Amino acid sequence: PNSDYYFFILLANMDNFLLTAMAYYHFVANCHPLHYSSVMSLQIRILMLGSSWLISNFHSQLHTLLAAWLEFCASNRFPYFFCDPPPLLQLSCSNTQLNQLMILLVRGLIILIPFPGILVSYIHIVSAVLKAPSAWGKQKVFSTCGSYLTVAILFYETIIGAYMNPSSSHLADKDSLASVMYIVVTSMLNPLIY
Repeated sequence: PNSDYYFFILLANMDNFLLTAMAYYHFVANCHPLHYSSVMSLQIRILMLGSSWLISNFHSQLHTLLAAWLEFCASNRFPYFFCDPPPLLQLSCSNTQLNQLMILLVRGLIILIPFPGILVSYIHIVSAVLKAPSAWGKQKVFSTCGSYLTVAILFYETIIGAYMNPSSSHLADKDSLASVMYIVVTSMLNPLIY
């Protein structure tokens, strides 16, 4: 494992936290528009960015250091276009139980803690929008939030499918497609929705 492995995990995590921050931004802008400038102050934005970077950096370093201890004595053919952790572990001839446990626990927390925050934000947004009398306002909010929700659902559906199932059910083609979806496709769609 090298810097590609580290940056792959770092950027996937940052995308995860970016989606969460955008959900919070949409929540504040739609449910508390008069308080937006005080709720989304510079200090809050710096705190959100800094904590996202620190957690993502720690997580990337954890997996990179754990992978550095692995021995690879089998074929070094890798059917993926980047170093995705689960398939990399399949190439190792050493014990990977600790690595697999960390993937399940730490990634589970990093993926599944922000996801309910996104859901709760959008439940509040939909509730507030449905109470609004203006059809134009409803359409504007749903069109803005709809594109974001499409990217968020695509990201979380593929990442949960790729990492929250037993390693015995991993298929190279399916996992490679899921990795492309949550790393490449969602990242390419981000500028369109933000």
